[in-house]
Amino acid sequence: MATKDAEIINEITRLKKQHNAVILVHNYQRPEVQDIADFTGDSLELSQQAAKTTADVIVFCGVHFMAETAYIINPERTVLLPDKESGCPMADMITAPALIDLKKQYPGAMVVCYVNSSAAVKAESDICCTSGNAVKVVQSLGDAEIIFVPDQYLGQWVAAKTGHKMRLWPGFCPTHMKILPEDILAIKQQHPGYIAMVHPECRPDAKAAADEVLSTGGMVRFVRESKAPGFIIGTETGILHRLKQENPGKSFIPVNDKAVCPNMKRITLEKVLWSLQDMNHKIIVPEDIRLRALSSVQRMLAIT
Repeated sequence: MATKDAEIINEITRLKKQHNAVILVHNYQRPEVQDIADFTGDSLELSQQAAKTTADVIVFCGVHFMAETAYIINPERTVLLPDKESGCPMADMITAPALIDLKKQYPGAMVVCYVNSSAAVKAESDICCTSGNAVKVVQSLGDAEIIFVPDQYLGQWVAAKTGHKMRLWPGFCPTHMKILPEDILAIKQQHPGYIAMVHPECRPDAKAAADEVLSTGGMVRFVRESKAPGFIIGTETGILHRLKQENPGKSFIPVNDKAVCPNMKRITLEKVLWSLQDMNHKIIVPEDIRLRALSSVQRMLAIT
């Protein structure tokens, strides 16, 4: 570790203690940021951690909608996003006014909202889901008519798994669009015995070429329990750091090493430090929106 990084980490540790702060880090973050985490996980796991933390300050190393979710659950705590420009293109593909218009077209339909969305969209939804619990959430709604926003590919996968017909919003993740079926099949041919895993946000043809379709938290658990010698990873490359650290005897090959989310890489050690020094980039959701969004998040957490 470089001397400069060591100094930054020491100061982060000091400030974390001073402010009674916890650092929550998504699996797609930079390796050095993952290494300072109090908890690393996927969207569901981070939401659960945010719900039960006793810290006064939550430093959320992820993207904007994740920090918003932490604030929705914990309005009495200070939630910091070290880089305020860490957005999510998929989340930007659906707006609250657009969802309101869609609901008018299908009165009585239940809105299942992928957590990769703004607080305002969550507020217009009936229940949230993550890639890790989307199937369980949809199954909990019985035979209700469902509008699913914003990820059409996650929605298609859930519909296929549950047999539930859903009205899908045409959103998608640009990073997961780089995971192609021909690349998966080529790597599988070169490495027999390796298990190909892809994220539910991938296109249907990429999911069909894989052996397993899992959230990042699901991938972490699957690899830990599997006796396979190696794994082909079809998601944002940031997760490779954690997989290699936790499974030193196993091999990992990314389907596409260019599957990098630029927004997930915006946060650096320096930005975490500056955020704690100045209590910068506080995330606040207007109370009327927060309360309505909270109902959607709480319904999800109750199921999982």
